[in-house]
Amino acid sequence: MLSLVAGVLFVALLAGTEAFFTLLSVLNLRHQERTVEAEREWVVEELGIDDPERALAYERVSTGVGTLQSWVTLGVLLLVLFSGVFGEVAATLTGLDSALLETAVFVGGVVLVARLVGVPFDLVKTFVVEEVYGFNERSLGLWLRDWLLQTVVSTALVVPLGVAVVWFVTTVPVWPAAAWALAVGTIIAFTVLKPRVIDPLFYDFEPLGDGDLKTAVDEVFDAAGYRTEQVYEMNASTRTGHSNAYFVGFGPAKRVVLYDTLVDGMDTAAIQSVLAHELAHWREGHIWKFVGFAALRLAVVFVALGALVASGVVYLPVAAPQTPYVGLFLGALVLAPLNRLTSPLENYVSLQYERDADAYAVEVTDGAAMARALSTLAADNLSVPFPHPWYETFHYDHPPIPERIRRVRDLADRSADGQSDRPPGSDPSTGD
Repeated sequence: MLSLVAGVLFVALLAGTEAFFTLLSVLNLRHQERTVEAEREWVVEELGIDDPERALAYERVSTGVGTLQSWVTLGVLLLVLFSGVFGEVAATLTGLDSALLETAVFVGGVVLVARLVGVPFDLVKTFVVEEVYGFNERSLGLWLRDWLLQTVVSTALVVPLGVAVVWFVTTVPVWPAAAWALAVGTIIAFTVLKPRVIDPLFYDFEPLGDGDLKTAVDEVFDAAGYRTEQVYEMNASTRTGHSNAYFVGFGPAKRVVLYDTLVDGMDTAAIQSVLAHELAHWREGHIWKFVGFAALRLAVVFVALGALVASGVVYLPVAAPQTPYVGLFLGALVLAPLNRLTSPLENYVSLQYERDADAYAVEVTDGAAMARALSTLAADNLSVPFPHPWYETFHYDHPPIPERIRRVRDLADRSADGQSDRPPGSDPSTGD
């Protein structure tokens, strides 16, 4: 009876969370349609999206495919767990007579199954949705090559971590603390290795060569009092028509990356504003701050995971051997919805950092260029920039583009009037 109740609660938690986020998506789509209708003139003139209905259609089909994938994935997971397949596989693994070997096979299997379940949806997204809307640049062969490489990389990263955590469980008295330390160390290591080792497996990164763009980049860094050669152009156009820019890493491994699609689609002043925005994350130490925030959240997760495994309640919903990797897996499934439901906390922090970065971009370049860059990004990516407030709370780690455009223009006007967005006495040169 207790197992039945636990199973019902387990399913209710996972399905209820998925239903909540599906509801948010439906509310968001309806809100976008109403707002685009009311703001059609602004969308056309400000963002340069000549066909707002096309952007809405892209949003609808992308949301639909993503939602369907989430539900199918959940359905497959529950079927495997409650059909007896999961318990049989776990029981078979115990015949290996080695907890670490069992864990390696189990974790590798989970990664592979998850990747395989996502294949049909990834194919539809790439060769139907992205193709129809003019974003796909990948051939089937390149897609397959990327999928295989991503699977290998994911397995190579996740399996050793899973084995290490199980080893902690079986040998370290306070294993959640050891697992937490490993997780934080992995985040730091991944932040360093990703731009140098992993990303180059998929894209080419070329330092900006001499020319007008390099001169413009140097002007931004000179204005900021920085000097670096860690600005790269990435050949994103080999796979997608979307445009973007991002900052990654810290220390010697930190770099700013500009998509070649962004470089080709923006004027120099707009690119300078994007670069200034990314540079602000560097100067203000946002990467380190996010690592600290992630470490705090992970501490809560591992404390909760340790309590769940120690109590044995995670073994109640599903008939399976009570091995450490089974307990950790089921515990992670219980905590995953809670992480999704607390995402507004992380988003709140990110929103503050993004607003600070926009303010710095206005300070170093100008508001008109930053507003133009934001409009170009929205148009190039067929973005519908009017999220429902609830959807925004749970999904947006950047302010909506209309808000950002209004704000950078307001900051530019205030700057022209001699006002400053920075508090008195603050030092704009501090950073990592």
